[in-house]
Order: sequence, then structure tokens, then C-alpha cells
Amino acid sequence: MLNAGGGVLVYGIADDGTVEDLHQGGGFLSSDPPDLDAYRKLVHDFIKPPAIIEREEVFLSGGELVFLYHVDQDYERLFQRSDNEAVYLRVADDNKGPLNREEVGKLEYNRGIRVFEDEVREDFDPGDLDRALCESYREAVRYEGPFPDLAVKRHLAVRRDGAVKYKNAAILLFAKDPEAYIRNATVRYVRYEGTERRSGSEFNVIKDQRFEGGIPALIRELETFLEASFRDYYFLDMEKGRFLRVPEFPKDAWLEGVVNALCHRSYNIQGNPIMIRHFDDRLEIANSGPLPAQVTVENIEHERFARNVRIARALSDFGYVRELNEGVPRIYRAMREFTLEKPEYSVDGTTVTLTLRNKVSDHKETILADVFDEIESDWPLLNASQQRLIQLLFERQEATVPQMAAALELSEKAIRYNLKRLDGLRIVERLSEKVRDPNAVYRFRSG
Repeated sequence: MLNAGGGVLVYGIADDGTVEDLHQGGGFLSSDPPDLDAYRKLVHDFIKPPAIIEREEVFLSGGELVFLYHVDQDYERLFQRSDNEAVYLRVADDNKGPLNREEVGKLEYNRGIRVFEDEVREDFDPGDLDRALCESYREAVRYEGPFPDLAVKRHLAVRRDGAVKYKNAAILLFAKDPEAYIRNATVRYVRYEGTERRSGSEFNVIKDQRFEGGIPALIRELETFLEASFRDYYFLDMEKGRFLRVPEFPKDAWLEGVVNALCHRSYNIQGNPIMIRHFDDRLEIANSGPLPAQVTVENIEHERFARNVRIARALSDFGYVRELNEGVPRIYRAMREFTLEKPEYSVDGTTVTLTLRNKVSDHKETILADVFDEIESDWPLLNASQQRLIQLLFERQEATVPQMAAALELSEKAIRYNLKRLDGLRIVERLSEKVRDPNAVYRFRSG
């Protein structure tokens, strides 16, 4: 917990909620009465460097004794076991470790990022706070006092020399113009025509827009802007046999990608803004900083770690970040539900990029309306192979018998049998002047 986001450890209550009275031999020890003094000295005997952990001994209503260890995350030091120098990390409900040398190095790097988040800015003018944003935060947490008191309570500011001094985290969250204090604390959206970036005479940028402001305001503005920027495509619901009009990317995926970038960016690296690159076939969201601690591109769907914990908590209060950092799993789940390709994460130097790929198609413009109607009305009467053939042609627009057989893992004889049925229903047509043509192309009827 010291190496992660802190928290409270309860000793004397089992995972299933059963109270184990420490006076009666409960907890981690055997049935013999435990040496409670050993657990009172645990923090001092087994952790280095010395940690500040508050121990609270609580007697429950039935007289049972439990210990509460209040662990506040340390922003500057890396902690390890003093008996074997192993480094551990608390991730969600599990212990991760011992960490290897590379993971320890990344964790040390994150210390620098967190020091930046927690750094007090003497040069910040409180008049630069976005008052409406501050008020919305106060209302979100139902805090009755003034915003400066809430900022101190949430460790976003400190009281010093009779005044409230704000930290970098507060500036990123609540300043009207964070970039006045933290360079490139912005988001840039670039829309390209096509699937590649071109320059010179083939320059293909058709929209380039920068977004500025406190992080919660940025999220709201980007949410509205991106929803208006994305196109729709037609999705074939295989269970119901209906063609549904859906956005090119599921909102749960792209919005989580934006929130994660703003939440986990390495703001101490101030070279580039967060980049959102929108191509015909994909969306790329790139932010500065390597992946945190134990996270890799291979395990990112399941590993959880909060880099900027002050910012993460505030965004959680606003409802943008959910408990246990479920954002990345939600991105994967949303893409699966839309039958889109798996999200792709890549690391290039100090930049992490999330790529979401779409299936945008102009099928509705190229397929006759009565073919759509025929498919939907006949769907319950079609067998599974015929339904899969329709799905394949919908995605590819046209294909030969060998191509369909390979894609669906069916024999060519079975493919021809089912195509004959679809041809009889005036759903598909064959393009070839030859009676026997193994390379004849099939597509949806066009006339």
C-alpha cells in the first residue's frame, strides 16, 4: 500500500467478513494467543525505510479486538521488506511482487511523477481557479465548506503562512488555464482524411483543434466534441437479424481512453500535449510517459495502477474514474461487445498510444434497401451457415466461393448450396459470364 495508493489494512477480520478476535488467537497466527506486541512493532521491524503508519486498536461491539493500519501513500520513497529487501505493490485486492529490477525501476520513475503531482506551487494565483468547476466539485462530494478547505482536505492544497497554497494536481484539475503553469497541459485533436498521415502536397489534415482547461472541463468538452465528430456505421445483429446504426467507436471505449490519458499522463514530461488522432479506420489516443510500474502492453487489460492518485481520486469524485481502476477492462469489453478488434496499446519511448479500430462502412448506401428488408424478414428462416454468409458479405462486400469456404471453415460444396438458397431469395447475385467459374464473385443483389 505504501508503494501504491495507500489505504486501510484491517487485521482481525477474515476475507469472508468473519471477525477473528485477536485476543482469542484470530488473525494470521495459529490457535495459540497471538503475540500482539509483534504486530504492534510490525511496521518498525519489517519495513525500510521507516514508514509512518498509524495503528488503531478497535474493540467491536462484541468486545473483539481488531487492528487498523492506516497507510498513507508516500510520494518520495520506495519501500521494501527489511528482512529480504523485496519490493511489493498492492494492486486492487492482491499483492504484486516481489517486483523484478525493471518493475522497481519503473516504480521509482513513478515516484518522480507523483512528486510533481504533489508539488506545492507558490507562484499559483488562486484567482486563476475556475470557480464554476470548483463549485461543481464541492457539490459532487456534498461538501458544505468553502472550496479551499475541501482542497486541503483532499490533499490538493496545503495551509502555509496563513494562506492556502495549491498543488500541481489542483492546477491541472481546476485552473482556468493550466498551461499557464504547466506547459502543454492540453489536448489536441487532429482529423486525417484517409488511413495515413501525409505531408507536403499530400497533406491530409482536415481538422486540427486544441482543447484547454481543467481536466473535468476538458473531459466534458471532449465528450461533446467527439460524439459529434464520429460517423455511424451499420452493424448486423446476428441474434436478431437486424441492421443497427451505431457509432464508429463505442463511447465506453473512447471516453475511457480519453479519461485514462488525462488521469495517467506523466505531467512532469511537458514536451507534448495529449494527442487524439482520428483516421478513417481508427482512433489513436497518445499521452506522455511510459506505462506505470508492473503494467505492460501484454497485461494492461488486467493489471491496475493509479499514477496520479490525487487526480484519480478527484475524477472518481466526479464520476469519471470508477473504483479499482476498471477503465482499461471497460475499453476491452466495449470493443468486444461492438464486435470490433481488440484495443491496441503501444509504447514508443516515453509515449503510450491506445489504438481503437472501427468497421465504418457505407453499406447502407451501396446495398439496396429492399435487400436489407429481405434479409431482416427472412432471417428466422435462414440456417446458421446462410446467416454467416450474409455477415461475411456485409463485412467484405464481395467474395469468391474459395474465400468464403476458408473464412467460414466450410466445404465449397456447402458454400454453393447455401449461396443457391440466398440467390433464390434475391439476396445475393453471382458475377461471372462463365457457367462454371471457381473464381466467380458473389455480392448482395444490386438491381
